[in-house]
Amino acid sequence: MRSKIIFALLLAVQAITAQQQKNEWENPEAVERNKEAGRTSFVLYQNETVAASNKPETSAYYQSLNGEWKFNIVKKPVDRPQDFYKVDLDDKSWATIPVPSNWELQGFDIPIYTNITYPFPRNPPFVDNNYNPVGSYRKTFTVPENWNGKEVILHFGSISGYARVYLNGKEVGMSKAAKTAAEFDVTSFLQKGENVLAVQVFRWHDGSYLEDQDFWRLSGIERDVFLQATPKFTIWDYFVNADLDENYTNGIFKTTVQLRAFQLNKIKNANLTLTLVDAQGQKVYAETKKVTNATKEVVFNSVVNNVNKWSSETPYLYRYILKLETANPAENSVIYGKAGFRKVEIKNAQLLVNGKAILVRGVNTQDHHETKGHTPDHPTMRRDIELMKQNNINAIRMSHYPHDPYLYQLCDEYGMYVVDEANVESHGMGVEGQNISAESRHPSYVPMWFPAHLDRIKRMLEIDKNHPSVIIWSMGNECGNGPVFYDAYKWLKNRDASRPVQFEQAKENADTDIVVPMYPTIKYMKEYAAATDKTRPFIMCEYAHAMGNSSGNFQEYWDIINSSPHMQGGFIWDWVDQGIKTKDKNGTPFYAYGGDLGAEKLHHDENSSADGLISTNRIPHPSLVEVKKVYQSILFSLKGLNQLTIKNIFHYTNLNQYQFKFELVKNGQLVQEKTFNVDCEPQESVTIDLPIEALNEKGEYFLNVYAYTKTATDVVPVNHEVAREQFAIGNGNFFAEKTVEISKKSALKIKKSGSILSFETKTIAGTFDLAKGAITSYNFKNESAPIITNFPTPYFWRAPTDNDFGNKMPEKLAVWKNAHLNPEVKSVTVGKQTEQGLPIDVQYVLAGANTPYTVNYVIQNNGEIKVTASIDKTDKNLPEIPRFGMRLELPGAYENLNYYGRGPIENYSDRKTASFVGTYQDKVANQFVWEYMRPQECGNKTDTRWFSLQNDKGLGLKITGEQALGFSTLNVSTESLDPGATKNQRHLNDVKPQDTVFVHVDLAQRGLGGDDSWKSLPHEQYLLTAPKYSYSYTLSLIAPNN
Repeated sequence: MRSKIIFALLLAVQAITAQQQKNEWENPEAVERNKEAGRTSFVLYQNETVAASNKPETSAYYQSLNGEWKFNIVKKPVDRPQDFYKVDLDDKSWATIPVPSNWELQGFDIPIYTNITYPFPRNPPFVDNNYNPVGSYRKTFTVPENWNGKEVILHFGSISGYARVYLNGKEVGMSKAAKTAAEFDVTSFLQKGENVLAVQVFRWHDGSYLEDQDFWRLSGIERDVFLQATPKFTIWDYFVNADLDENYTNGIFKTTVQLRAFQLNKIKNANLTLTLVDAQGQKVYAETKKVTNATKEVVFNSVVNNVNKWSSETPYLYRYILKLETANPAENSVIYGKAGFRKVEIKNAQLLVNGKAILVRGVNTQDHHETKGHTPDHPTMRRDIELMKQNNINAIRMSHYPHDPYLYQLCDEYGMYVVDEANVESHGMGVEGQNISAESRHPSYVPMWFPAHLDRIKRMLEIDKNHPSVIIWSMGNECGNGPVFYDAYKWLKNRDASRPVQFEQAKENADTDIVVPMYPTIKYMKEYAAATDKTRPFIMCEYAHAMGNSSGNFQEYWDIINSSPHMQGGFIWDWVDQGIKTKDKNGTPFYAYGGDLGAEKLHHDENSSADGLISTNRIPHPSLVEVKKVYQSILFSLKGLNQLTIKNIFHYTNLNQYQFKFELVKNGQLVQEKTFNVDCEPQESVTIDLPIEALNEKGEYFLNVYAYTKTATDVVPVNHEVAREQFAIGNGNFFAEKTVEISKKSALKIKKSGSILSFETKTIAGTFDLAKGAITSYNFKNESAPIITNFPTPYFWRAPTDNDFGNKMPEKLAVWKNAHLNPEVKSVTVGKQTEQGLPIDVQYVLAGANTPYTVNYVIQNNGEIKVTASIDKTDKNLPEIPRFGMRLELPGAYENLNYYGRGPIENYSDRKTASFVGTYQDKVANQFVWEYMRPQECGNKTDTRWFSLQNDKGLGLKITGEQALGFSTLNVSTESLDPGATKNQRHLNDVKPQDTVFVHVDLAQRGLGGDDSWKSLPHEQYLLTAPKYSYSYTLSLIAPNN
């Protein structure tokens, strides 16, 4: 009996296995079917005149299939329409959908954001077919009559999902790899008149195990679809290698052209011409070679003397025209493209471009649009390049897949170094260092997955190989380092010797030419920088995680990078927040993230999609200002009062291309401003004496220096700031020189009635509750409405940033969250009135933290109030304090902010080098940062001497520090921004500004951090870990119209 049961179970298992193996979408060995091999992305034109327009729609050989398609979707494969491809299918009841698009953003199915965890149970190669939506597409079209006798290629720029393609009821082929083109020869499937194209796309499939990137999981036909007609004998592919000689002077121009003769070809002989034209339209090379229909490959070689070199600074492009001419002009074909001459090498552990060691001032970027998802439009891509160039960014890592071809064209044209990355990430199966292997079924170690890996890597190279901006190939991201990557590395090096290969998962193993860690520790960076035995450059593929209010200690990274020649920069994670624009039930717009849009019951990673330096709608975050400053290529240093050294770290640009300016600022006020010019060759320095005015013995002085563009480019306007620096000069000190107005004792009158102490001057009156140890009123005598509605009380908490959540601040520092509530007054001591005023000393014990806290008030004889707050947590075994300060509240009418400190944007102890000390004016309403997708701490200003808030009549309050202050003035409270122990799916539409100004007056708060957003603390020097803190500030009322 037992043997029968075992036998029955074996049969059942075999039956289940057989059923599973029948699913092509769960078979990694079925990589594709009938797809053309990867080749360069180009459009074929019928003649040179049309080709010169570089507009595909003008080509007689091109027909777009973008637009409205019929669409049907089901939640699981078993329910899919099996007859979706039939010509006579009645699809009138089907919906319509725009192509290209992601169907989840067109109202079909659920957008899912997850970082590492797969959106289906992990069981490679199988997926969850109980929830595996299948979208079926149909499109009718006719082809031009003059395409008779042509070969016709069907091109899908990218299909996200397992896709089966049918034309006129017959299967054309199958594709699984997203983000690279899927091309099929459909010539034999076409018919005269109307044609029916049908595509069925499964959301999840075995290829999804290799597409586990940190992004929205979106599906469908997501890039352009078009038909490309071609003569029966045609240019099929080509590889332009525009290199430099060993002296980096002359261009070595080698172009290998692949020709293809299709069946029924009648062309026997043709002329293949390659022409190279410079940017001024002058022909620099042209050669014609005779070919026959048996010719498979043609190689052109030439030398271009004194060539104009391509680089991120000087993106000089030559135009090339490839033309295949036959006796019949209707069979001619022309390709138009652009080439940049540059040489990429690794020598002496440095990455060189044109013989010069570059610094990679990079960002990672994803394909993302606020409403179109993975189908960004051309204006959006162009805006990204504009913002990057305007903020000193010179490099992009195409994370983590090949992007839309238009973005590479922009990078070629405007000068961005590109790391092109294969669409390979199996993060959910584990990464190097996590004991992965074939036994763990990790795809990079299991042979049946190898062809899929290699297919994706090869297609990346073949499609993008002619872009000068692509200087490095990357084999993938967070996908293990199994044997397949050693094979892929060898293939890449053999196929393209002109570019290095990088691979983060290789660490310092043999299958990477560059050490490209992600989020390395400062310790590791310093060790690598100091090492003398390294043969490979160190360029971080990801660093400075920019999630929410982040990018702290960014300058520290670059201090290490600048300390060693083989430390050459990195790519910030990442460029743009991946939010999806939507509305709440009240019609208020907000940006959705993981867990929204119907995904609340599915696994998601909350707002981890919001890691950008800019918001989803391309508005810069405050952190981008810091990045721009640190990334600048003009450096300033000062000796003495006015001896300015300017270092030009450009490689090709003389500083005479920029207008310089200095400002002399005294106590926050501009006292001198002058422009000047500099002539300084690349990689050189120049020292000049600035003609600054004589400084007074007293007064705090700063010297500000700036560089601006003199001329505009297509992406950077004229008079655009490219570099800045600030220096404190002179011997003045604001705090040492700050004087207190000494009034006679008789100017301040004191009365005491019970526990209420009253005080008044000629114009000011106030009260102090001696039982509670707090100010209870403070105003001008002739004003009835209060200026301060809640007087200063101790405050230690901030609304957690994303980095705070990552390092568990809400949990580990929770004792400080409510430490300000209900302090126990231990004593209130009123001292004797002196020339300075009346001292009142209040001793507390903070109830939540059981810690002594002291506030000493001095009601000065002129009516001002000096406040000194102190804490002593010695031997209390308490964690660091998130912030040490006090909070007060004013009515919302006190909306006019003036201050002398760092600005104008928010800044923090570890992110402030770009924020200069000066005087600034703004509205309180503008202090909240609406660019962070999840509400959190924001609006802080550091190194503040004084700040004031006034209403429209000029009535107000001024707060002056005895030392530098941090402060913020917001119309929202910390409590309203704090979601609690978890992020609680908070969005900007949850922020409800009040008719109140919440004023934080701090000595300091913890830094932002930025090493990562899941574990790392801010650096030690930016934490409040001392046992004692004390600071002082003065409250003074501002009379109307003062």
